[in-house]
Amino acid sequence: MSDWKQEVDEIVYDGKICVPYSWTVGTTLSRWYGQLRDDGEIWANRCPKCGKVFVPPKNKCIYCYEDAGDWVKLPGTGTVETFTVVYYSEPAHQPKEPPIIYAVIRMDEADTGIVHLIDEVDPEKVEIGMRVEAVLKDDRQGELKDIKYFKPI
Repeated sequence: MSDWKQEVDEIVYDGKICVPYSWTVGTTLSRWYGQLRDDGEIWANRCPKCGKVFVPPKNKCIYCYEDAGDWVKLPGTGTVETFTVVYYSEPAHQPKEPPIIYAVIRMDEADTGIVHLIDEVDPEKVEIGMRVEAVLKDDRQGELKDIKYFKPI
């Protein structure tokens, strides 16, 4: 063992570290989640300079970096821009049993898409361009999961 060039077997210990923590989502998302929780409404914000509408809302416009502070109530409907279907159940934290349809949905009156679930439809019938509407939970907590899923219109 005195030869410094000799290979050494690496010792590995398995373990888990639990680090509880809390964080703020900031004032913009706090307002958005609060509106969703308290009134069951989906809002976006608009850049006053270029007019782009963001959902979920942004602090700053991603195009011209202005404060995006003009708030706009959305109708809760949108169009599927792209999607994927998950047929496996791992990882275990999936929101439901497969098949699970994840989609990017461009909300009506917005310029950006929101990633969420689609339900109440067979995966084989989902298509790009399909019109959908948000289905909200009755007991909302102020989180993205307050939108249970989107369903076809």
